[in-house]
Parts: sequence; structure tokens; C-alpha cells
Amino acid sequence: MEVLKCIGCGAVLQTEDAKQIGYVPEIKEKENLICQRCYRLKYYNQLLPVTKTKDEFLKILDQMSQRDALFVKLVDIFDFQGSWLSGTPRFLKGKDVILICNKLDLLPKSLKLMKIEQWVRNQCKEYGLKPKDVLLISAQKKQGIQEAVEEILRQRNGRDVVILGATNVGKSTFVNQMLRELSDSSKDWITTSHFPGTTLDVIEIPLDQDHSIFDTPGIVNEHQYTHYVGEKTLRLLTPRKEIKPIVNQLNAKQTLFYGGLVRIDFIQGERNSFISFLPATIKIHRTKLEKADVLFQTHWGKLLQPPTEEEIKNLPSFQKHYFVIKEDDTDLVISGLGFVNVKHKGAKIVVYAPKGVGIYIRRSILRK
Repeated sequence: MEVLKCIGCGAVLQTEDAKQIGYVPEIKEKENLICQRCYRLKYYNQLLPVTKTKDEFLKILDQMSQRDALFVKLVDIFDFQGSWLSGTPRFLKGKDVILICNKLDLLPKSLKLMKIEQWVRNQCKEYGLKPKDVLLISAQKKQGIQEAVEEILRQRNGRDVVILGATNVGKSTFVNQMLRELSDSSKDWITTSHFPGTTLDVIEIPLDQDHSIFDTPGIVNEHQYTHYVGEKTLRLLTPRKEIKPIVNQLNAKQTLFYGGLVRIDFIQGERNSFISFLPATIKIHRTKLEKADVLFQTHWGKLLQPPTEEEIKNLPSFQKHYFVIKEDDTDLVISGLGFVNVKHKGAKIVVYAPKGVGIYIRRSILRK
């Protein structure tokens, strides 16, 4: 029996269970078929829940790693740590890998591309990945797409191309842009949206007579904040243009609330600059440390939004993270949200976030 797949997400099509992936009410044709989930996502911006597990995603990656192929790994340059796939070095050991850093348009335009690329290479070294090349692009703005496609074609050496990435790094948008370059077609081949996990199975797209591009499902990085909030807040946390930094000059014993999502206490240190690179929809509230507990207890989900009062019911309890800033220009990273640059060393900081959300410090991408 012929297996038919949705051209939007790669799911095997079926007409029996509307609650499972790949459902269509009926199948009349055999070409350009789209499942009900992709149809609603494309035309109504509604996302239906799915039952795919992380283990199933990892099994697909393991199968892809058996291929003799060029592997193109996408990360979100604005959320580098949050969008990094921790198992990549194991799956891709001995493979040719091009690392593509998407969403370049979200970073300050004042940053030099060479500095960003060097910073990315240093991060890759820490994670144990040695890419053949590092490319900086904005798939949404079509920046760097032509150069990326040319480099992929040059380095694939007659092999398949496998596209990898975490959810919401813009992987499907990149593949669509890549296919437009290759075919001079303006249509979208793959379903795209701001919802994580749009692609559900491997989508095979012929590249030439004997080889294909394989777009794999995005792996869910559970430490990203975007997986802890509902649809309304997710829209607010998805930046679409250059992030404008907000500078707060703090003395010790002061607190910053980022909506009700994250709290940063500046416990000890000389007066310092906290430069926030987060979506503009997240309002920053500043208060004295001695008043922070009462403010949070009284206004969480109200003045301190997002999250909404409804989302609070499903959030894990907040966990403390302690840091001592040992170098000037250190980034405090909130996985899935953005980062806060702490200008001067010596600061003792406590960060509150829901248990499971990744909180890290790193050498700043802004450092000169």
C-alpha cells in the first residue's frame, strides 16, 4: 500500500483518527497533500496538539546519522544555548557539518559579523563540535540565504543534505528559502509557524536524480522557557525584529522582574549595568530587594505579566540560581527568552526561574 505524506510536516497521512498526526478527512489525490493540522496552522494559525515523543525524534536523528551526507545544523543565534542540540557531537561524530546561525536580524546591527562568527566558533569548541563552516543568516529576512545555499552545494560533494535543529530555530523557513533558490519557486514547501514542533517527521525533497534534502523534526529542548507557556504568551516571546537593549544601572540590593517570568536579584557588588536583550513585550520592573517578595506574591500574573494567571497554575515552582560574575561583559542567559549582559565583574546575583528552565552564564557575544 502506498504511503502518502503531508508536504507540510512530513507526517504519514491517515483518515481514521482525527486526534493523531497526519489526519485528513479524505484522500482524493496523491500529490501536494496537506494534513488537517498543517491546514489549520497555515490558514488559521491554530496548532493542534500531537503525540510524538522526544525518543521518537532521537530515533529519527540516529537513522539520519547513518547516511553519507552533509549535515546542516541550525541554531538560533539570539538563543544560542537554548537552541543547541546537546547530542549533536555524538550523532555527528566524523560527519561533515555546516553550522548555520539563524535570526541574525535580532542582534544589534552594530555587532561585527567576524566577531559573531569567532564567538560562535569558540562556543562550538566548548560543546565539542568542529563545523566545516559557520554561516550567519536571517531566513526570515532572506539575509545570507544565497551564500548559504552555494556553500551547501559546494560542500555536499554529490551527497544527500540533512537539515537538523531544535524546535523554533527557523529550520522550515530556511528550507523553504533554500528551495526557492534552487527552483525559482515562490511557494512554501514546508509548513512554518512560531509554534515549536511544526515538522513532525522527516520530509524528503529531491535534490537531483539520486539525492535528496532531508528536513528532520525539531528536537524539543525542554529547558527553553517557550515550552512552559501557553499560546498567548508564546506569541509575545517570539521576537520579529532587532532587539533593542534596555540598560538598568543597579546598586546592590536591587531587583529586576522580567514580567513575571524571571527575577534577578543583585545581591552584592559595586554599581553595575544590567543590559537586557529580551523581547520588547516583556516589561521590566525594578524594585528594592527588600520589597521583591511582596511584589511577586501580590502582583504575579497581574502587574507582573506574562505569564497570565491561568498559565501560572501550570508553571513549575521557581528555583534559585546563584552566580558570581568573574569577568567583565558576562551574559546571563535565560533559555528561550534572551540574555542580560552584566557589564562589570564582581557581582553576586541570584536568578529565579521555573524549575527546568535553563539559566547559564557565558562569555558575552557583545564583548569586544
